[in-house]
Amino acid sequence: MEQFVAVIVLTTALFFITIIILRLCRSHHTCKYKLPPGPHPWPVIGNLNLIGPLSHHSIHELSQRYGPLMSLRFGSTPVVVGSSVDMARFFLKEKDLAFIDRPRTAAGRYTTYNYCDMVWAPYGTYWHQGRKLWQVELLNSRRLASLEHVRREELCGMLKDLHDVHGTDVVLREHLYMLNVNVISRMVLGKKYVLEDDRITGGSATTSPEEFRWMVDKIFFLNGVLNIGDMIPWLGWLDLQGYVKRMKRIAKMFDRFLEHVLVEHAQRRRREGEAFVAKDMVDVLLELADDPNLVVPIKRDGIKGYTLELIGGATDTSAVTIEWAMSELLRNPEVLAKATEELDRVIGRERLVTEGDILNLPYLQAIVKETMRLHPVTPLLAPRLSRLDVSIGGYDIPAGTLVFVNVWAIGRDPKVWESPKEFRPERFVGSSVDVKGQDYELLPFGSGRRMCPGIGLGLKMVQLTLANLLHAFVWRLPDGMVAEELSMEEKFGLSVSRMILLKAVAEPKLPAHLYGGP
Repeated sequence: MEQFVAVIVLTTALFFITIIILRLCRSHHTCKYKLPPGPHPWPVIGNLNLIGPLSHHSIHELSQRYGPLMSLRFGSTPVVVGSSVDMARFFLKEKDLAFIDRPRTAAGRYTTYNYCDMVWAPYGTYWHQGRKLWQVELLNSRRLASLEHVRREELCGMLKDLHDVHGTDVVLREHLYMLNVNVISRMVLGKKYVLEDDRITGGSATTSPEEFRWMVDKIFFLNGVLNIGDMIPWLGWLDLQGYVKRMKRIAKMFDRFLEHVLVEHAQRRRREGEAFVAKDMVDVLLELADDPNLVVPIKRDGIKGYTLELIGGATDTSAVTIEWAMSELLRNPEVLAKATEELDRVIGRERLVTEGDILNLPYLQAIVKETMRLHPVTPLLAPRLSRLDVSIGGYDIPAGTLVFVNVWAIGRDPKVWESPKEFRPERFVGSSVDVKGQDYELLPFGSGRRMCPGIGLGLKMVQLTLANLLHAFVWRLPDGMVAEELSMEEKFGLSVSRMILLKAVAEPKLPAHLYGGP
């Protein structure tokens, strides 16, 4: 028995020694490249020991020492980080095609139906086709305009809910979350599937708003983690952090929900026959799946992958951005006063704000931009993977390198922004700088071919919701709390939200009939 144990120990030790030697040999192979400056990596783990719970903070601190183009190593994976306007322009515009691919991660495999979405889909025919379908069929300006009534009705419903509890402390994100769930459910799925009575309508599938929120939160968290199995593939089978197990669990929960949705939609198509007319985005996807002219057929997993991305992306990010904006406004009462003055002057006190009013509210637009500068929902843009060997400034970036752009760091760069840590919407009043991917000092939605395809819907939701929250209510912090005590700590995930949910008190200030709901 003792000899057997000794053999096992010796074999295990030899295995790990062999792996380390192989990794070292591979690192020596990269010596033919002149890599950007960066900290010396440890065997096996690389520089993972330097990355804290808020990775964009850790990477920013390292870039302060090593520069705006920095080389790291996450396990056996070479990494390059760009933390300046010039580096963002280089990666996302000048060499966009060289850095357009995505790494094959466990999150992409297990939570997006084996890379059947847009975020994690590898560069190729499927991604090209999907990008075109999203732009032309799913999120085009005509379709968004035709569904404006949905956004307006659900917004009125949220304002009514806030009116009904006025004068009490409210957890704002809960209301924002349900607003976005209801809007996206009606736009994408055709009706509200997550209801306040804790049931999904029809069938045997059930969930509650709390469970659905938990599912969305977890899928965003798991898509943003540094999974050891991705960075050190030969350790992947161990699932040391338990992330893969959690990914599989969440995937099963969402799959049950999505199967229920698709079955209902298929039943309606059969029931209506030739009279069938697409009413929502799932209907459109099902019709596209039947199109024989598609270069790559959209299978059932593809429909689910796209649908899940539409639901998750639009539900979480808009709510998080609005919560950050309200937090900054409550910490800066002079900015809040200017915003409400503009709304009173332009809109008046006899109606709510409409989407058509936003162009006439430059200070409100400036508040949104300033929020996205200080609190980009995705501070490290989703990682890219270099397809080719590329050189810049005398340094080499080999093919197969993971590339991050730290837009959080760019938003705090004193070379770009005056007093970058202060919340000053005035910096955008009269400025041509926008969030649409052409100004590399402000990239909350990314840029280039991999830019977020939901930017149009995201901006509409954030601007319209924030405008009506400020126009319909007088806001203050709970009794006994002063602005200086409001925590602005961040919670890690693919989207970075507040660690502590914002609580505030809303007092109605418009005529009572405007809060009547849909």
